[in-house]
Amino acid sequence: MVTLQKITRENLEEILALRVTKGQERFVSTVAEALAQAYVYVDTAFPFAVYAGDTIVGFLMLGYYAERKQYTLWKFLVDEHYQGKGYGKEALLQGLDYLRKHFGAQEVYTGVFHTNEVAKALYRSVGFCETGIVEGTMEEMRLCF
Repeated sequence: MVTLQKITRENLEEILALRVTKGQERFVSTVAEALAQAYVYVDTAFPFAVYAGDTIVGFLMLGYYAERKQYTLWKFLVDEHYQGKGYGKEALLQGLDYLRKHFGAQEVYTGVFHTNEVAKALYRSVGFCETGIVEGTMEEMRLCF
């Protein structure tokens, strides 16, 4: 069973130890970098530990981009040892449900490296589609509820 839980003193070290595969490192920032951003944007960043049962398997950070008035899938990763088991999709669905239930989000945006086909396929599988906006190496995707 996958759940999203708050990041606390008790699980912080496990969260910081999460790693993606070597080939994926270029697609996502570290958890430490994401938590630093969450600290600075404390009112608009919503970080979670992704658990499968009692085991931390990933990290998800949602947010609100005030300048664009958009809810976002800001950061997302599943540890290299737990990929391919369905945890990512379930965590993503729960995160999107969180935005809808807590904030009434009508749509969610994310940016994905244009060469990250695995992430794009995952996002498409839950209803995201490309908007056609590309900035540098990032491609924007949007989900409408």
